Amino acid sequence: MTAIIFALISYFAWGIGIFFEAIVARKLNSYSLAFWAFLFSVLIMSFFTPFALNDLKNLTLSIFILIVTLALLALFLGTICYYEALKIANRILVGTIASSFPIVTVILSLIFLGEKISFQQILAIVIIFVGLLLSVFNTKILNSKSFGSKGVLLAVITMLSWGAYFTFIKVPVEKVGWFWPNYISFLIFPIIYIFMKIRKIKLEKPTLNGALITLAISTILVRIAELSFNFGVSRGLVAIVAPISGANPTLFVILAFFFLKDPIKKQQIVGIITTLIGIVLLSVFSV
Repeated sequence: MTAIIFALISYFAWGIGIFFEAIVARKLNSYSLAFWAFLFSVLIMSFFTPFALNDLKNLTLSIFILIVTLALLALFLGTICYYEALKIANRILVGTIASSFPIVTVILSLIFLGEKISFQQILAIVIIFVGLLLSVFNTKILNSKSFGSKGVLLAVITMLSWGAYFTFIKVPVEKVGWFWPNYISFLIFPIIYIFMKIRKIKLEKPTLNGALITLAISTILVRIAELSFNFGVSRGLVAIVAPISGANPTLFVILAFFFLKDPIKKQQIVGIITTLIGIVLLSVFSV
């Protein structure tokens, strides 16, 4: 039950955090947003490091290499591919593909982590994914010329890298706790700055267009979501935590409708309701 509770915390924190991230994304370019979010994450999380020092005794070289590899795979490669895809392909299509990463996470956790789930849990997970697809899928992308494009390939890479990260992050979490894997991961933020220098992308100030407060809120919420995810998988199965926390786009759709006045379709309403039913069923079947 603890895993479910923290999966739900992750769901709400991620959904609200991404909502604020969408707002700040209109104020800063994508790479500046990533750089400052990662840097702020290190600064904010550093206050907790004295309380987690005891867990470092379990940090081996192999675990450290795994954390850095996962960070480079997801936080750098996945994020860069995602931003590049948004530039050159249909944004709705890219968002739909990228947000499907929990499907990859569930499959990988069953294959490589040896997790086992019941038929009822599988059914609930399928319901969540169907609802999530209905929530984020837009029929306009069926007519999009982006299918088969480089942008779609980059979006698929994003989906796979994020899916792999949230699968295998459980390995270091079980060794060094829920805090250090994320903290160490964000220490790679200088690589983003180097990448921007190579690509000659301007690093905008976090205060540009009044972005600082919104950036801070989104960063704190998304980090809470990720740490809650880590704590959840330390107490339960990745295959159970990932579908719940990864369903957060449904919450984003609701918030965007009420606060950004983004239109919401009947299909999305059905998708949101379906997802919530799936989450409830998965929670019940996992007790």
